[in-house]
Amino acid sequence: MTITVSIDCMGGDHGPHVTVPAALDFVRQFADVRVILVGMTDRLQPYLGDRVDPRVIVRHASEVVAMDDSPAITLRTKKDSSMRVAIDLVRNGEADACVSAGNTGALMAISRFVLKMLPGIDRPAICSVLPTLTGQTYVLDLGANVDCTPEHLLQFGLMGASLVSAVEHSERPSVGILNIGEEAIKGNEVVKRAAELLWDSGLNFVGNVEGDGIYKGAADVIVCDGFVGNVTLKASEGVAQLLATFLRQEFRRNLFTKLAALIALPVLSRFNRRVDHRQYNGASLLGLRGIVVKSHGSADVLAFSRALQRAAEEARNGVLARINERFARLSPLQEIA
Repeated sequence: MTITVSIDCMGGDHGPHVTVPAALDFVRQFADVRVILVGMTDRLQPYLGDRVDPRVIVRHASEVVAMDDSPAITLRTKKDSSMRVAIDLVRNGEADACVSAGNTGALMAISRFVLKMLPGIDRPAICSVLPTLTGQTYVLDLGANVDCTPEHLLQFGLMGASLVSAVEHSERPSVGILNIGEEAIKGNEVVKRAAELLWDSGLNFVGNVEGDGIYKGAADVIVCDGFVGNVTLKASEGVAQLLATFLRQEFRRNLFTKLAALIALPVLSRFNRRVDHRQYNGASLLGLRGIVVKSHGSADVLAFSRALQRAAEEARNGVLARINERFARLSPLQEIA
């Protein structure tokens, strides 16, 4: 089975300078994939050179969604943007998944308008992977839905568990809900009611998870609303940058610390690889009738290639079918309108 990924090559901070080389690396690494590079042909061609590969297809798009464009205006006026065309390819069945590093709001709006929602799901959620002491965990929502009902959080748990079941081949991944304490009495009314729904959902629900539990590996899937999730993600990125800066400053303090840094270089290199955010790039927009993966806007070639791999993994492992199957198993009393 060949997996086809459509790529919004014009999106992000770097555009074709990153997206095209990453796509070519992606095709070289995996024999069962092909890519459709969507963008302004004259901007893409310099990065393709004289390369002729039947698994690399170029599709022209005359417009670009800027990072500061209004999602509503973009949806109405830029119908031939590289982002819109790449998503249209998924809707039309020409691609199995789409990847973009462009404007998150526009990507969410266009994806929801073009692809529509899966049955039983009210809102799409942004889901990404974070490293933990025991491996990794999937967290959602990371910013798509600032205000959520308990039913929305239940849907996020079901979608997250379906994703992990598919790509990690874990039939009963553990699911937790992010809260200010582990006790059932903690949290606001939305979170407490969501926990009750999750207990009754048939999922492997482990209860409340505090912020530090994310990185301890307390659950395979962590559920929260988009406000909390986005703040958690950005705070985590800030702490990682702070630690890296402190380490560099201390090792550069004097001649002895510089010598210590030289001796510790192998350990530091392994540490950097383990916490390298580029290895975890690629956030899934779950709940749509198609696979869409959002890359970080500032992604380099390595990071964008990882987002492409994530999109292919989801298509290869039937994530959409898994989500549909899980929602279809809900009893009438649990079913979400």
